[in-house]
Amino acid sequence: MAKQKKTNAMRMLDQAKVEYEIRTFPVSDAHIEGHEVAALIQAETDTVYKTLVLENDDHAHFVFVIPVNAHLDMKAAAAAVNEKKLHLMPLDDLKKVTGYIRGGCSPIGMKIHFPTTIHTAVLACETVFVSAGQRGVQMGVAPEDLIRMSQAQTVDVIQ
Repeated sequence: MAKQKKTNAMRMLDQAKVEYEIRTFPVSDAHIEGHEVAALIQAETDTVYKTLVLENDDHAHFVFVIPVNAHLDMKAAAAAVNEKKLHLMPLDDLKKVTGYIRGGCSPIGMKIHFPTTIHTAVLACETVFVSAGQRGVQMGVAPEDLIRMSQAQTVDVIQ
């Protein structure tokens, strides 16, 4: 098997001497649901998290990391970062703003650090899987390391 190319997220974890595990799966042009990713990487669905990037009306960005089988509570999300209202950032802006593409957006190693909130359920996980910064590549890390490396707060932000 070909050696896994290091993503920015992996390089940051390596630099901080954080242990992580990489699990890969084949990708196509089709969008893949979170529970399918969990099955492909042989992980419990509630340990696989997705990264969402939201913005306010002034285009300030906020990152939310929630279980793949959950829906973000937009009111709770806005309250968590002291904003009146947030909306999903247009997908066309994702790469320009974060350096990552849809399906490969990691909460670690974005071009700029944005205020990051991880749903509180992460604290119950032994290992949590998030995108490693490339489609088809997930990395498993201890929740404490994910929180520290993404400089995140933990708040209940799902419906």
